[in-house]
Amino acid sequence: MKLSNRAEALILLLGDSLVLLVSLWLTLLVRYRRMPFESLWVDHFGPFAFLMVMWLIVFFISGLYEKHTQILTKKLPETIVDAQVVNAAAGFLFFYLSPGIDIAPKINLVLYVAITTGLLLLWRKNAQKIFSSRRRETALLVGRGNCALNVFEEININPRYRLSFVGWIDPTERDRKELHQEIINQVYQQNVRLIVLDMHDRSSGISLEHLSNLMFADIKFLDLARVYEEVFDRIPSELLSHAWFLENASKAPMRGFVTFKRVFDVVVGIIGLIGTAFLYPFIALSIRMSSNGPVLCWLERLGERNKKIRIPKFRTMQRCDASKDTVNTTNVVTRVGGILRSLRIDELPQFWSVVKGDLSFIGPRPEVPHIAEIYEREIPHYAMRSLVRPGLTGWAQLYGEHAHHELGVDETANKLSYDLYYLKNRSIVLDLKIALKTLKTVISRAGR
Repeated sequence: MKLSNRAEALILLLGDSLVLLVSLWLTLLVRYRRMPFESLWVDHFGPFAFLMVMWLIVFFISGLYEKHTQILTKKLPETIVDAQVVNAAAGFLFFYLSPGIDIAPKINLVLYVAITTGLLLLWRKNAQKIFSSRRRETALLVGRGNCALNVFEEININPRYRLSFVGWIDPTERDRKELHQEIINQVYQQNVRLIVLDMHDRSSGISLEHLSNLMFADIKFLDLARVYEEVFDRIPSELLSHAWFLENASKAPMRGFVTFKRVFDVVVGIIGLIGTAFLYPFIALSIRMSSNGPVLCWLERLGERNKKIRIPKFRTMQRCDASKDTVNTTNVVTRVGGILRSLRIDELPQFWSVVKGDLSFIGPRPEVPHIAEIYEREIPHYAMRSLVRPGLTGWAQLYGEHAHHELGVDETANKLSYDLYYLKNRSIVLDLKIALKTLKTVISRAGR
């Protein structure tokens, strides 16, 4: 059972495309005060069609086709306006830098941006009502901890999901006999049609064999880990058992994906090395003038399957041994180093690690070995993230909380949940989505 409509993103994309077309028609009508047929439409449609494609890509990068959790829904007007600011700038650059365009773009583009923004806000507001108008199936949640609480609150508050919880039972607060009786009572008293429970929790006292009898009453079951994954696009390790990893982590990705990923890494890595080589002398000179020490630092990290690798970075601190101590008040970031970090220039030498094969562009962030040992003791299943080649950017880097190579168990456990999601769902489409999202982050200089 799908908790939400998988066609929702496609419907939103088609609706946005229609808005862009209608907005152009209205723009021409307002601007020229006549019906925009024949030559008037033809003259404008070509240039604006290219612009529409660019705008749809910006919408995607801005997150307008992601799941509409409550947080995204509240921020939707702000997200649309921010995307339109970027689109307006891109539109002006396109029209004024493109030769051979005979239309007068300045007034037309201003009108187009204004009309498109208004129609988008109107369309998206009503789209939410359409998606939330479906009949919701009654469900019962059986689970413990913050993960169960998060699922319960998000699904009941957000009407986009196809189910609604009529109750939540914490199995730790009842003995086994009382627990099973409470579940059965809730099912028949509340007319429950679906039960979401933590199927990997062996210490809760839930007997799956006992509950399986409810299937004869046409009751469906869903694993809490699967529901959490679909709602939040991450998989907390505390919801998983070793059986989950045997089923999902040991499954080899498609050969086409592996080939594409490696070819992409090599080609783009070589382009990156060649394209940025002219910056290296200036960067090296700036580093040497700002402080004594080498230009490059070779940092030890854990690679795929816990193999130790050494990755190069431009030195941004007084010394290159920043990773040896979790707290170091004497080894500080230099003034030039701060600039290099803010612009992400310090990571340019890692193109070599990508070409070599130690890193990929997309994957979990490589961790410091001695810190990884601590996390493996403190965080369940932490070592499993090393089944995937580490990368310069990834799902966790975009959405997870970060400790940035300092000890932070809670932040790293949060980040691990996104790494596990990537481990299970890695694909060409997901990698392209991460690449586009990273491009937005780099351009906005956010996320460090």
